[in-house]
Parts: sequence; C-alpha cells; structure tokens
Amino acid sequence: MVIKISQTDKSNPPGKLADAEVHFTEGMFEGLKLIGFGVWERRTGGGRNVTFPARQYVVNGERRSFTLLRPIGDVTAQDRLREAILEAYAEYEEKAAVAG
Repeated sequence: MVIKISQTDKSNPPGKLADAEVHFTEGMFEGLKLIGFGVWERRTGGGRNVTFPARQYVVNGERRSFTLLRPIGDVTAQDRLREAILEAYAEYEEKAAVAG
C-alpha cells in the first residue's frame, strides 16, 4: 500500500494539516483507495493525531461518530496504520521544505 498526503488550508478547519488516502497496490484491493483520514495538530500542543474515516449520526440531538475502519481483535492494529500515516506526513513535510 501507498499513503498519499494532500495538504489542506490550515485555517479551515483550524488545526487540520492534511488529508490522507491509503492506495492499495497489490492483493485483492489492488487499484482501490480508502479515503477519509485526517492529520491534525494536537489541541494540547506537542504532536499530531490521525483521524480515521467515520460516519456521523445524531442521537437525541447529540452528534456522534461511527468509525468505519475497526480492529477485528487486536486493538493496537489501528496504531500501525496511524503511525504509517504520520510517517508519510513527516516525509511530505520534508519534501515540501526542500522544494519550498
């Protein structure tokens, strides 16, 4: 798989740095991509976070979110993808700094 990063306008929404897509390059999912990942500055400062594709819904007037990509058993499975996306973003930043 390959992770593609797309820079976003840093002011909209505040704190969002980029969108990310996972492109599958082999196997059953070859030729497909999974979109909807976001790279964000942490609100508390110090670091970045990745949000996963999700569907929003409302219950009793309260907005909630249902994550579409979930672990089957190993709850740390998402962490591997989160780290890969953060690494891809760091590489994207380095390339932008050299080119810029």
